[in-house]
Amino acid sequence: MVVMNRKIKSVVVVLGLLILSGCGSQAKAGSNTKLAKNQVLNWTESSELATADLSQATDTLSFNTLMNTQEGLYRLNSKGTPKGALAAKTKVTNGGKTYTFTLRKGAKWSNGDAVTAQDFVYSWRRTVNPKTASQDAFYFYQVKNAEAINNGKKAVKTLGIQATGKYKLTVTLTKPVSYFKKLLAWPLFYPLNQTVVNKYGKKFGTQAKYTVSDGPFKLANWNGQSKKWTLVKNNKYWDKKAVHLTKINELVTESTTTSYNLFNAKQTDETLLSGQQVKNNKNNADFVKRLPTATARLELNQNKVKAFKNVNVRRAFSLAINRKQLTNDVLQDGSEPLKGFVPSGMGNNPKTGESFDKEAYVKSAVSSDLAKAKQLLKKGYQQTGVKDIKVTLLTSDTDSSKQTAEFLQTELDRLPNVKVSISTIPFVQLISKQNEKNYEATIQTWQSVFADPINFLDVYESGSSYNTSGYKNKTFDKLLDESENDYGNQPEKRWAKLVAAEKLLMSDQGTIPLYQVAKSQLLRSNVKSVVYNPAGVPYDWKTTYITK
Repeated sequence: MVVMNRKIKSVVVVLGLLILSGCGSQAKAGSNTKLAKNQVLNWTESSELATADLSQATDTLSFNTLMNTQEGLYRLNSKGTPKGALAAKTKVTNGGKTYTFTLRKGAKWSNGDAVTAQDFVYSWRRTVNPKTASQDAFYFYQVKNAEAINNGKKAVKTLGIQATGKYKLTVTLTKPVSYFKKLLAWPLFYPLNQTVVNKYGKKFGTQAKYTVSDGPFKLANWNGQSKKWTLVKNNKYWDKKAVHLTKINELVTESTTTSYNLFNAKQTDETLLSGQQVKNNKNNADFVKRLPTATARLELNQNKVKAFKNVNVRRAFSLAINRKQLTNDVLQDGSEPLKGFVPSGMGNNPKTGESFDKEAYVKSAVSSDLAKAKQLLKKGYQQTGVKDIKVTLLTSDTDSSKQTAEFLQTELDRLPNVKVSISTIPFVQLISKQNEKNYEATIQTWQSVFADPINFLDVYESGSSYNTSGYKNKTFDKLLDESENDYGNQPEKRWAKLVAAEKLLMSDQGTIPLYQVAKSQLLRSNVKSVVYNPAGVPYDWKTTYITK
């Protein structure tokens, strides 16, 4: 996810800053709805679950599991609007810098403990504590003292969050943040049961038995490496009357062929589609096309391969790749070639309405021109003294990743003295290696948390925990800093800085964008009210139900 830079210090105010939401089906279970007797949903996943610890989660699946098993102050509705969950009342004062929350009384953890304001204080402090080493701690930097704490310069107890009563919570920000309630609906900002975390220590969140839930469902049958697990209805959940499903069985099927066959055999209620499957099912009543703000890119590790520090070498690698051929002839699943690092659906110019991906488009950074690529590579060889490049491309074992890797191998091997080998590993292991910067080249994915360009561009600011390739540019850093700290309350000027930053990143070929990932699927038409969010954590099953 699956996500902003480690140095964010201020407000993001921009017209059109919305988390775009959609759904598979949003009908509410009314009195005339005929519910199926068996309210069990069978779902497929393309990778294993990495963690159930919100402070350690970095990928979309982990956050999706957390969103359905936990509850925060807010929850997004089907239109992407934050609605009070554990926050029964919210008061915003001090020019938008102070939030006072009155918590819902009677909310309990699955072990029977009351959910209190102190649970939020503990959770937030734990995440920003440098000892926790949370990669997403920077999302708290708009909270008073969070950045200094995370950098080891202030005590954890100085964080701008206080329990002013058992059910009273006060949060102090450094500056007004227009999207703050949307962040509060994201699992990173949810509470934690300190007693349980202390009880399990390092084991917390590594298996189902080392977790506790305050959300619609509880995690079950997961041992940390399971290829399948279950979300079971949480009868201690404060809003359990709104939850119809008794269980969600999740099964890992790295191959869409397997999940497709299971769907057709009526053993699952959903399957992702790839390639020919999409073409064959476009007229199927169960077909749902989704284009989330998820992307795939080729990352070249400048700290592992000397040649990758050279901009002409990076440009050569990019120009050798025919993205249209990759999406149209190889993937064939509705995925679309990227115009840049920031995909479509990430906001529009507050004055002209132009989409960001079109306005910031640098054609040469995503074009295919083998002759030009060879010229640039020759120049790069001369500038670096390198005569050949032998590199291992690290990728996950899912169908689309393997297909993409094989295509890239074929394309890049056309370059003079370039030899690409492929290493395929499970997705959870891939995340670990990428986080440790332990790769030469890799296929990296990114999914936004909310629909604004900063949620992508922050990845490449110097010092970002997600900037694993070693790309650095002081001008790029300055543009982002100005957009958030100088022009946070001036949408048009802020937008211009973000556009300039994207253009610079692409001109530098700081990364090599490939495609926006389509997630077309088959979802049984009798499965209703699956709330889908393309710009963040995708599937909310709280109100999902199955009809006869």
